[in-house]
Amino acid sequence: MLLIPAIDLKDGQCVRLRQGDLDDATIFSEDPTAMATHWLERGARRLHLVDLNGAVAGKPKNEALIKAIVAAVGDDIPVQIGGGIRDLDTIERYLDFGISYVIIGTAAVKNPGFLHDACGAFPGNIIVGLDARDGKVATDGWSKLTKHDVSDLAKKFEDYGCEAIIYTDIGRDGMLSGVNIEATVRLAQHVRIPVIASGGVTDLRDIDALCAVQDEGVEGAILGRSIYEGTLDFEAAQKRADELQP
Repeated sequence: MLLIPAIDLKDGQCVRLRQGDLDDATIFSEDPTAMATHWLERGARRLHLVDLNGAVAGKPKNEALIKAIVAAVGDDIPVQIGGGIRDLDTIERYLDFGISYVIIGTAAVKNPGFLHDACGAFPGNIIVGLDARDGKVATDGWSKLTKHDVSDLAKKFEDYGCEAIIYTDIGRDGMLSGVNIEATVRLAQHVRIPVIASGGVTDLRDIDALCAVQDEGVEGAILGRSIYEGTLDFEAAQKRADELQP
C-alpha cells in the first residue's frame, strides 16, 4: 500500500480544504518546499501536489513553486501533480522539469478527447482524478455534479490507457470521517488499473481497512489533513502498511 502525502498549494502556501471549499482552507505551512522535504525525510515514496489556484483558473498558477518542490526532492521520489491541467503543452512542460505523473480531473470528464490524446502522447504518465458524491462524478473544483457514473467513466478512461485512477469521496475529503472503503472497492472492481483512495483517511484503522482490500486493486491512498493535524503519524502508517502487505 503506497501512502502518499498531499501538498495542496494555494497562494504559495500549503493548505488543506474541507470538502474542496477554497473558502475553508487551513494553512499548514508557508513553505511548501520545506514540507516536501519533510515528507521525503519521513519515508514518503511519492508526493501528491495540487495547484488549487490552477484548478479554479483552468491553468497552472503555482508552477514556479511546483518546479522548486520537484528540484528539492530531486530524483528521490516520484511527484504527481493535478489542478488546472487542460492542454498537452502543460503536461509536456511538467514532465520536462521532472514531474512523474500528471493528474487530469475536470478536463477528463468535460473533454475526454483531450484525455485520450494525453494518454497517447504520454503513455505511463497520465492519472485520472475522479471525484464523486454518491457515485456521481463532480467537476470544476467539485462545484458541479454531473450525471456520469464514476465506475462507467473509470472503465472508459482505462481503455484510453491512463495509468491509474485517484478516487475521491467528496463528502469525506478533509473531514477526518474515515475512508469510504465500500465505494473505493466497488470502483476498483470495475477496472484493472490501480485505484488510489483519497478523502477521509483519519487514523491507523483506515490504513488497516485499506490494506485489507489491496487485493481488490486499491493500491494506494493520499493522506492530507490527518498527517497535518496529527491524527495519523505518517511513518507509523507506512510501517503498518508494509507489515500488512499481502
